[in-house]
Amino acid sequence: MKRVLIVDDELKVAAAIQSGLAERGIAAETCYRGDEVLERVARQPFDGLVLDIMLPGCDGLSVLRQLRSRGDNTPVLLLTARGDIEDRVEGLENGADDYLIKPFAMAELVARLGALARRRGGASKQVITHADIIMNLRTRQVSREKQELFLSPREFSVLECLMRTPGRVHTRIELLQQVWGYQFDPGTNVVDVAMKRLRNKLDLGFARPFIRSVRGVGYALEDPT
Repeated sequence: MKRVLIVDDELKVAAAIQSGLAERGIAAETCYRGDEVLERVARQPFDGLVLDIMLPGCDGLSVLRQLRSRGDNTPVLLLTARGDIEDRVEGLENGADDYLIKPFAMAELVARLGALARRRGGASKQVITHADIIMNLRTRQVSREKQELFLSPREFSVLECLMRTPGRVHTRIELLQQVWGYQFDPGTNVVDVAMKRLRNKLDLGFARPFIRSVRGVGYALEDPT
């Protein structure tokens, strides 16, 4: 997983999970209220949710049911208290992918998220296409008009973000979070530099450019239609 939303009203717990994931190269955002989760997920998709059951505003099980009812299949790891057996069963029956009992070891949480990612990855598409652009997620190869493009790991990750949601404008801070793992703007132009290099490889020399700059906002991949 590259990007995770942590939902827990215990600020120290949320901060500890966020720090632990960051050490392992996983960008994580935090949310402390259940009634804010749906808006956050709708605004920006995540690869996984770490969801506590006891939350202000809306409990975790209600959040889970609403996510699944609207067709959102984001992997969810529930955090539960040791004695909440009924909640764990209800969570799994309502679409949770796994659960972890508090208190827990950070290594186990990371391992469970990794297992969810592998499980979901096995069922997901390994090849993404956009017009004449083909991206193989397993081999990490990219081609356009059957010409192989040699991208750096950062360029590959940036292009993957754009190709997963064509037409959607990704802000610079979103790309910093998803690709570089920053939770803040470092005040550098790393996104613009990477995008310039990617554009030179993806668009230069081809009849139609696909990467679109939105001044003052970010970047998008033009819809092929």
